Amino acid sequence: MAYLKNSAVNLLNVHFALFALGMNGAGVFFVVFLLKAGVPMPLVFASIALTVMVRFLARPLVLMIAPRTGLKRLVAVGTTICGLQYLWLAEVHGVDLNLLAFCLTAAIGDTFYWTSYHAYFASLGDLEHRGHQIGAREALGALAAILGPLLGGWALITFGPLVAFGAATVVHVLAAIPLLGTPDVSVARSVRGVFRTALPSVMLFAADAWLCVGYVFVWQIALFLSLGESFSAFGVALALAALVGAISGLILGKHIDAGRGGRAVWLTFASVVTVTLFRVFSTDSAALAVIANALGALAGCLYIPTLMTAVYNQAKRSPCPLRFHVATEGGWDIGCAAASVGAAGLSALGAPLAAAILMSLAGMVLILVVLRGYYASESAADDELIEAQQSAVT
Repeated sequence: MAYLKNSAVNLLNVHFALFALGMNGAGVFFVVFLLKAGVPMPLVFASIALTVMVRFLARPLVLMIAPRTGLKRLVAVGTTICGLQYLWLAEVHGVDLNLLAFCLTAAIGDTFYWTSYHAYFASLGDLEHRGHQIGAREALGALAAILGPLLGGWALITFGPLVAFGAATVVHVLAAIPLLGTPDVSVARSVRGVFRTALPSVMLFAADAWLCVGYVFVWQIALFLSLGESFSAFGVALALAALVGAISGLILGKHIDAGRGGRAVWLTFASVVTVTLFRVFSTDSAALAVIANALGALAGCLYIPTLMTAVYNQAKRSPCPLRFHVATEGGWDIGCAAASVGAAGLSALGAPLAAAILMSLAGMVLILVVLRGYYASESAADDELIEAQQSAVT
């Protein structure tokens, strides 16, 4: 287990496990909570679009601040602001100022956190163990995803949203503590050529966001409605899915690190498409919806290491990982905003949720094309290295 010898990545994964606990205790409920709080479904999707577009506009702030602070402080600050959004969420009652405050706070927190976190993880991790390290992170995140929805759903029913979401805020603040033991990563004030090299990953993140809207946000609403709009049943369904993910989490990383990324791409594509189609036909059945949700977690264990191994390795090789992820996160915002507007339009026209879920497959097709190109080039580079080493020996 050589990949566990990187203590900085281990601490960063502990941080992410705590962050994921808060996120899964509150963040996974946000679309269904907004619906339950009286926000019309088209405006739920519109609020997602608003949040990500504010993120897109605010992201240059990260490049202005990062050279002065380094990445570690940005991750810590982003963690805390992400937690504060839940205090606004708890007070939402229909379309009101609290909803606007929630969207704006979520946008600022996500802007600082995810951009700097991805760059930080890419910088601290190891190229040769990337799949394993992402797999370990996702396994810890899956454990948090088991406890988070159970505790969050129970707290929402027992104590109400202010206590439930307030507890998630506290967990987010605690998530900054493991960062005290990690090294900082400095950011240059000016670097050229980053955004051009980031283009393939920008396309990946835009496609991932398009997929995410239907595969995650729309699906969560469909699952919630199929379970009778019960927060506790919804939390149990999410926890069951996370348990499936925890059992399967470390498998694919080994295949990617062993040079079988190309095979993993096809396996990932097939699994995500299969689960998406299953979800399309499961929106009217609680039992089938719970099964489809659990299968989604298994597909996620294939999908995330395959996608993020490619992105993180390209980021580490780039002239500036932070600027690289500013570009990729910008792509994610654009893809998410476009898909959210599409989902809002379909909802306003009275289309079934299955239509918006099916729409997500377009993103998976683009992901397949880009990832095949990445892993094919990696395989070719490995072959060239082996041939050069053999020539040197002879």
